[in-house]
Amino acid sequence: MDELDLLIDLHRSGRRQGPGSDDATRLAVRLAGLEASRGLKIADIGCGTGASTLLLARELEADVTAVDFLQPFLDDLTASAEKDGLNARIATLAVSMDALPFEEQSLDAIWSEGAIYNIGFEAGIAAWRRFLKPGAVLAVSELSWFTGERPAELERHWTEQYPEVATASAKLAALEANGYAPIGYFPLPEDCWLDNYYRPMQARFAAFLDRNGGSTAAQAIVEGEKREIALYERYSAYYGYGFYIARKIGA
Repeated sequence: MDELDLLIDLHRSGRRQGPGSDDATRLAVRLAGLEASRGLKIADIGCGTGASTLLLARELEADVTAVDFLQPFLDDLTASAEKDGLNARIATLAVSMDALPFEEQSLDAIWSEGAIYNIGFEAGIAAWRRFLKPGAVLAVSELSWFTGERPAELERHWTEQYPEVATASAKLAALEANGYAPIGYFPLPEDCWLDNYYRPMQARFAAFLDRNGGSTAAQAIVEGEKREIALYERYSAYYGYGFYIARKIGA
């Protein structure tokens, strides 16, 4: 297997492919003012196996297009939707998030939990804006600094991994500069990282290595994940995901 196939193998069986929780998704829905809405057209971009997709379709009775470039994740989402009786409300789309085929001003909301980093926060919010109806909602979770100063080890690591990591104030300013009015923000609590993402992934390490014969490539992925987990355990007060909710202004 190449590195991408190995990453799919490690993460596919997880309920989430990044930090998050149903409660966090529900809070974002409330801050967006969508909790009483029904029949919305929503795109969930970088959906993975669809934890947020399923919740939005079920609790808002929304029509959700689940977008991910990894077909195995979408296959698992389709199976979950059928099991939950939501297959009529969920359509899957295997495309890159920088080549979305939606019509302009066709969506009531764009959702993206822990995925916009793949094209960059500013590039994503700028490119996706045209797909939203006037007054429609953008809701994304994004790697963010929680403090003005950080330990050098932490800053060096994440600046190398994701140069767009910045404070919430910088992210909110970027939204304002790109035609949005911010209407909500909150940091994801530690359980979104530890209980819902890192601990389940740690529990899969042994079987993952066994399936892949303990290959050098598989071991390298596990060691990389262990380093990231250890970094979060030491420095979670300084960084995490911020959930940003904004409304499109203008045409």
